[in-house]
Amino acid sequence: MRTVTKRDLNQRTAVVLAQVTETADVVVTERGTPRWRVSAVQGASSALARLEREGLYEPAAEAPTPWPSHPGGPAYTSAEADALLAEQRRDH
Repeated sequence: MRTVTKRDLNQRTAVVLAQVTETADVVVTERGTPRWRVSAVQGASSALARLEREGLYEPAAEAPTPWPSHPGGPAYTSAEADALLAEQRRDH
């Protein structure tokens, strides 16, 4: 989110407004304190679009990382898994 001063907004309004996009707001400060937020007007803005604009949500990757074909870690036999479960049950 970009930050500009009230004076910058007053003196360079067109430049500041050009920085406002659907996913990026501009915060206007007065004496170093954030006072106003300038955002683009959208028709029927969804909650996800608003959260993305505020930086609170990131959509999923278009090409996610595939699952590994052979995950790491130890391989247990059925008897070993049963023994581990039996040991866990005794602790409680």
